[in-house]
Amino acid sequence: MSSYQKELEKYRDIDEDEILRTLSPEELEQLDCELQEMDPENMLLPAGLRQRDQTKKSPTGPLDRDALLQYLEQQALEVKERDDLVPFTGEKKGKPYIEPKREIPAEEQITLEPELEAALANATDAEMCDIAAILDMYTLMSNKQYYDAICSGEICNTEGISSVVQPDKYKPVPDEPPNPTNIEEILKKVQSNDKELEEVNLNNIQDIPIPMLSELCEAMKTNTYVRSFSLVATRSGDPIANAVADMLRENRSLQSLNIESNFISSTGLMAVLKAVRENTTLTELRVDNQRQWPGDAVEMEMATVLEQCPSIVRFGYHFTQQGPRARAAQAMTRNNELRRQQKKR
Repeated sequence: MSSYQKELEKYRDIDEDEILRTLSPEELEQLDCELQEMDPENMLLPAGLRQRDQTKKSPTGPLDRDALLQYLEQQALEVKERDDLVPFTGEKKGKPYIEPKREIPAEEQITLEPELEAALANATDAEMCDIAAILDMYTLMSNKQYYDAICSGEICNTEGISSVVQPDKYKPVPDEPPNPTNIEEILKKVQSNDKELEEVNLNNIQDIPIPMLSELCEAMKTNTYVRSFSLVATRSGDPIANAVADMLRENRSLQSLNIESNFISSTGLMAVLKAVRENTTLTELRVDNQRQWPGDAVEMEMATVLEQCPSIVRFGYHFTQQGPRARAAQAMTRNNELRRQQKKR
């Protein structure tokens, strides 16, 4: 048995209750304070719960914040500042650094003709910048200055070499105007099978009611003149994807379908892909940039659809897996070759 264990053995038979009965009220209060669990590092607790209350004085009055701040400022002003160990006199010690002059060796010295020396001495910053670009000293200028000087036969730089630290100024590109399409008018034309309506473009219209989009897809089932149907960024979800799938099973005139940048999940995309197999007129399909990645199973289904549908020659989707990407690329090459051979006939 070690010495530490022997030291603990003498406390084994101590009667704690007997010790507590012999303590005075002051000693019990002190013991209670010692046994309180405090966490001084926890900043989420109030100050009264982070440390023991050691104040025995009664409060002198209510808290006056302004008077307290004034008292603290007065106390801070009355405290004498500590003197510096070494007083500051402003004296400069040591010698200032002077960069030594480097003598150019004779083999590195370049002597120009007097005419060139005079021309360079009188050249402006813009002319020097163009000369540096011609001599391939592109580190002295920005890319825009370099290519402007190389591609132009005249001095086009008006800022000089010192402008390399300045950002290039570009003309602001205005936002695209809102889509002016009247949805109710388009719906009536599709329902009446208007022969002058060949394209339905509802891109970027985000407040289209779901029932109206469902009616539009229902009307597209029997329409024979619309060739292009685009629902980009219309906040469409799986209900619209299922309506589009039902439309593809019956429509025999649509050639281009674009449902990119929507909220269609893998279930909705799978329904559209299964409907594409039953459609023989669709030549372009774009389903990229949905809110969530559809998954490996959907990408494999895309590759299978492209292999089984030779009519599709344009497909818009960025594959994340190498296997479906290679199969889709091979299928698209074969479909375009078949289309080229059909045109020759």
